[in-house]
Amino acid sequence: MGSQRFVGFWLVIFLMGFLLGSSEAYQFHVGGRDGWVLNPSENYTLWAHRNRFQVNDTLLFKYKKGSDSVLVVIKDDYYSCNIKKPLQSLTDGDSIFKLDRSGPFYFISGSADNCNKGQRLITVVMSVRPKPKPTPVPQSPSPVGAAPPSSSPPSLPPSPADSPSDSPTAPAPAPAHSGCAGFTGLVELVLGASVGLSLILG
Repeated sequence: MGSQRFVGFWLVIFLMGFLLGSSEAYQFHVGGRDGWVLNPSENYTLWAHRNRFQVNDTLLFKYKKGSDSVLVVIKDDYYSCNIKKPLQSLTDGDSIFKLDRSGPFYFISGSADNCNKGQRLITVVMSVRPKPKPTPVPQSPSPVGAAPPSSSPPSLPPSPADSPSDSPTAPAPAPAHSGCAGFTGLVELVLGASVGLSLILG
């Protein structure tokens, strides 16, 4: 029983670390151990397809300085291996490129011959998820038998029940949206998973 709780505890810690750490930027080593070379052990297209790139991640291109380079190019120049008009040229041998937006990025070797033989890379950066909008405060239900609301404003003054009151029974205003709401929801999710796990292991 004690060992099951111990396993459940570490599972919760792992989940929290994964969920909280997943928002941090990551550095990808292009080509793995091979680096930025003409014939890597894994094709660059396959390597890019098995990785998920997010905004603010970085790519590390390792190659022999002076014998190669990395060019950031537009789509047409990527497919034609045009090395004459790069958007950016990386030449220091340990080149780091920051993925600063969502969408595709195109990289080719500074050698047109190497590019034509396959030394090129496309990475597609996932879109940034928009921040959730605050949930609107629900309105109180209409009295039974009341007419449905019309598009034009009422001509009568509001009833005392609808007007503000200084009495202690008046509802408090809704709290402002807080940046901690996402973290609180995450903690509740992890704690709920922990309780569910302890019930299953039980």
